[in-house]
Amino acid sequence: MNKIEHIGIAVKDIEASNSLFEKLFGEPHYKVEEVESEGVKTSFFKVGSNKIELLEATNDNSPIAKFIDKKGEGIHHIAFDVDDIEFEIERLKKEGFTVLNETPKKGADNKLVAFLHPRSTNGVLIELCQERVNKE
Repeated sequence: MNKIEHIGIAVKDIEASNSLFEKLFGEPHYKVEEVESEGVKTSFFKVGSNKIELLEATNDNSPIAKFIDKKGEGIHHIAFDVDDIEFEIERLKKEGFTVLNETPKKGADNKLVAFLHPRSTNGVLIELCQERVNKE
């Protein structure tokens, strides 16, 4: 793993949260994107060399809606940048981690993503991110 790619924060209202975080960081978000397959709308902020991703559910069955119902708004996941996501998935499975999706899928911000179940990572949802070569 190379670095923390971003920190994801689950929010109920992305527009209100964009306003709040813009005031906090002194900068507007640089991208809003919907990932239909995950039922989520995302908004990204750049803070120095770091990124913050806000996540709002677009339907009641999305993982973000379920997270907010269970835990409320707050930190949802920490994402790590990797060079070879398929290698990392296999490596981490061999190390005993529970991988939620064994095949990487398209995520926001031009990434391939995979997640590790929080029960195998001390309660923290971990996202692996690899830059996609094609921006289809």
